[in-house]
Amino acid sequence: MRSKTTTTITVAAAALVLLTGCSTGQASGTASGTSTPSSTSQATAGPTGSITVFAAASLQQTFTTLGKDYEHAHPGTTVTFSFAGSSDLVTQIQNGAPADVFASADEPNMQKLTAADLIDGSAPAFATNTLQIAVAPGNPKRIDDLDDLTAPGLQVVTCAAPVPCGAATQKVEQAADVTLRPVSEEQSVTDVLGKVESGQADAGLVYVTDVRGAGGKVDGVTFDAARKVVNTYPIGVVHGAANADLARSFSAYVRSEDGQKVLADAGFGAP
Repeated sequence: MRSKTTTTITVAAAALVLLTGCSTGQASGTASGTSTPSSTSQATAGPTGSITVFAAASLQQTFTTLGKDYEHAHPGTTVTFSFAGSSDLVTQIQNGAPADVFASADEPNMQKLTAADLIDGSAPAFATNTLQIAVAPGNPKRIDDLDDLTAPGLQVVTCAAPVPCGAATQKVEQAADVTLRPVSEEQSVTDVLGKVESGQADAGLVYVTDVRGAGGKVDGVTFDAARKVVNTYPIGVVHGAANADLARSFSAYVRSEDGQKVLADAGFGAP
């Protein structure tokens, strides 16, 4: 009888240990399961919502890529763009257009907004760019330098003076001691490029990045005076932005290592 009793007690004790172990394992599993949502929440933490970015026409291809990359890296965000000549965008912002971020193709147009207290904080530089002569593929007019654009009968287009590429054009004319007589002055660099691409013009002064982004529709002619005139591109958060946190985050992304790689691949220089 004693032997049977001892055996019964031993079996019961073993069963109790087994049940305790299972209970402990279930408790551990529940604890680890509750930690996963916490880490996921931390990974996705950050500003969400949407912003509107006003950006210079010469940034269209690059910023479109940056916008998609930013949205992919920051779920729950939407970046919408409005591209035009920097001077036109400044006028729109001054008149109350709903912009969250402004990226200019030069510093003077940004300074117009900072002077009017329409930019929050600083407007750091994020890229540089220089001019190039856009010509038809194969350069049929045999244009080799800026002074070749003064040849009789040559149809040349440039940007209007208030536009950054127009201001840069005036500076390279002075640096090269050349006076151009364009048949048309456009309100954005993309309009200049479009006229050369379509054959409405024999040549036009655009940025290096515009020629590269044209995908072979034009050729680019480099000239010495262009090295003396470098456009610096600043970016800033517009005062009263509807989503200032997201605007600051996108601005920082443009200046980040990832953003700078996209800009460099497009032909932009470092700020």
